[in-house]
Amino acid sequence: QVQLVESGGGLVQPGGSLRLSCTASGSIFDVSSMAWYRQAPGNQREFLARITSDGVTNYVDFVKGRFTISRDNAKNMAYLQMNSLKPEDTAVYYCNTFARTSTIPFKHYWGQGTQVTVSS
Repeated sequence: QVQLVESGGGLVQPGGSLRLSCTASGSIFDVSSMAWYRQAPGNQREFLARITSDGVTNYVDFVKGRFTISRDNAKNMAYLQMNSLKPEDTAVYYCNTFARTSTIPFKHYWGQGTQVTVSS
């Protein structure tokens, strides 16, 4: 199995920045893409950004220019740098990976989420 743990969430003022981290662990054989999603109360989980093992990134339009996804393949970690945060960015942020182990073929895994609150 693959476990994902997010960290770095918290309370930040509007206009501020946060950097989220995601660590993948377990019997990992290969990690393909890593991605970030978020879910605000009463809303569906929404895609934010994805990065492939080759470093190719894609973003949802409303975070382009504010959020940057990156990863450290050697450490099986992904990051989400969030700048110019707005109150509407308040949500639980989830890490997702598409990975395989020595016995389980590629599948998606989710972390437990980290709360981000943007408020003055």
